[in-house]
Amino acid sequence: MDILMNGVGLVLNFETLLVILAASLFGIFVGAVPGLTATMAVALLVPLTFYMDTIPAIAAIVTTSAMAIFAGDIPGTYLNIPGTPASAAYVGESYALAKKGRAREALGINLVCSVFGGIFGTIVLIVVAQSLAEVALQFSAFEYFWLAVLGLSCSIFISVGSRTKAFLSLLFGILLSTVGLDMMSGAPRFTFGVPDLMAGINFIPVMIGMFALNELMSYYASKSEKKTISIVDNDSVFHNVPGHIKRYWRNMIRGSSIGTLIGALPGAGADIAAWISYGVGKGRSKESAKYGTGNIEGIMDASSANNSGISGAWVPALVFGIPGDSITAIVIGVLYMKGMNPGPTIFMDGSGLIYALFMVFILANLMMLPIGYMAIRLSKFFILTPSRVLMPIILCFCIVGAFAINNSVVDIWLMLIVGLVAYVLAVNDFPMAPAILGLVLGSVVENNFMSAMLRTGGDLTSFFARPISAGLGIAVILLWCSPLLIKAYRYQQHKSGSVY
Repeated sequence: MDILMNGVGLVLNFETLLVILAASLFGIFVGAVPGLTATMAVALLVPLTFYMDTIPAIAAIVTTSAMAIFAGDIPGTYLNIPGTPASAAYVGESYALAKKGRAREALGINLVCSVFGGIFGTIVLIVVAQSLAEVALQFSAFEYFWLAVLGLSCSIFISVGSRTKAFLSLLFGILLSTVGLDMMSGAPRFTFGVPDLMAGINFIPVMIGMFALNELMSYYASKSEKKTISIVDNDSVFHNVPGHIKRYWRNMIRGSSIGTLIGALPGAGADIAAWISYGVGKGRSKESAKYGTGNIEGIMDASSANNSGISGAWVPALVFGIPGDSITAIVIGVLYMKGMNPGPTIFMDGSGLIYALFMVFILANLMMLPIGYMAIRLSKFFILTPSRVLMPIILCFCIVGAFAINNSVVDIWLMLIVGLVAYVLAVNDFPMAPAILGLVLGSVVENNFMSAMLRTGGDLTSFFARPISAGLGIAVILLWCSPLLIKAYRYQQHKSGSVY
């Protein structure tokens, strides 16, 4: 009980509540401007977290990401341009409703489902995380090696598009993770004589370059003009919401469940959760023919999934230190800078920190209702904000943020180089999530592998000597072999079918 009260005290103070309010407004603004993503908002926010205590810093990131994911629905509804990738799954439904004069109704449904999904995912996090932490306390280098390899593998298999491109993106991230001193010999690797790289690639400049700078380059490379608003919306925000919830409440629960499950997979994220939930909902709907014409069902399925996916991504991040998506990858970096190690011990420190994090999640999602309502009423102001004004300001934030970490010009160059590479990859449809996972988990794989080899004298069979390690190892091998197994199964089915 004392630990719980400590957690409540960490959150219910003026500084933390003020940070949550400010982050809410910032997240709503960034998410509602077309082209500015939730991950970009979090990456820009990280330099400011250096000057905050741990709980306000995490509260700022949690609130910003949740608000930005919802706010991405606003330009999707009015302009048919998803504000964030997580809004892309159901942008056609929202835009179709807006053309019928039901824009605010669509956004009201988006808002309520986003709040429900976020709280649903948080409840699952509260229930599941403690039990998983007790299991994780039994983990050694063998289990963490397989868990990190599983995370890297998942980032390839669940990526949208070419798996070959996802694999190459993963290799780019792993390459970045090898920069610095070799843990065994102490020899410098890929430092090119730059002393600042001896300690390895700094995570934050890479994130700023990969997301914020990449988006800036994409904006300036594009010659297309922003659409104009020609939709009249005189409808109420919440008037029809109770009726839709009463009719489609199963869609909300199903979407939230799928979002939480998919979000917990390393590298998946809210956008994949939204697409899968939308597809499942369409397949199970009695009115699937209406999808794409402004169907409320599709909106409720996918918008519940994207915010629950954010909460789900925190399960592996907090319990195992394995990021569930790009946002939790940034959070792990912030926690390390605050002197905290994400993992099972975070549940056992007795400071009430974990209860404070849970309360932040709930507060951030509850704050979404009033601030989201205000954003819907003022939505045209966000959309009409000139990008030519915002982009130079964002570029300044990128440069200052990269420099402020270590007061090093090397970090600025690092941000610029990674941003350029990320832009080239994005233009050629390479997914970014595997690169992020490769950067974060590459050193985890290497360090635990070398540690296990030292402990066992180079015996590779030791990775299958412990029950949990063997189970994880078999799961990884089955995942690697799954394309061949599926192909063999389909061939056998086709062969048996041709006989008859």
